[in-house]
Amino acid sequence: MTTPSPDGDAEMLERVLLEGRAMMRRLRDARALVHDVTGRAENPGRTVRAVADGRGEIVELHLDPRVMRLDREALGRQVTAVLRAAQQDAEAGTRAIMDAALAETAQVPAPLDERFVRDRVERIARDLL
Repeated sequence: MTTPSPDGDAEMLERVLLEGRAMMRRLRDARALVHDVTGRAENPGRTVRAVADGRGEIVELHLDPRVMRLDREALGRQVTAVLRAAQQDAEAGTRAIMDAALAETAQVPAPLDERFVRDRVERIARDLL
């Protein structure tokens, strides 16, 4: 791998800074979108409904009075299943947002390593001699 000429260092560093700022902006935007994610689920009879936020926390649970006809084990299973489904729905929405944000930031330039810096210093020293 050849090291680019020192003449382009300023432009290269400026490009890296701009790309880094753009990446951080996209990640902040993704975080804001995740804040607005909601996952929803309900049982087939629509007697149990739940809503989860983008972090998977349950923010709403609605039990229709008809659920009182169920025994407590059946009610517990239905509520648990609906809560999990709402959380999974929210997780899917969050994952889609984060996957898109990470795909957009995949082209982040590699950081300058010790070898690059050492080569740059040696080239400048040779040019001075």
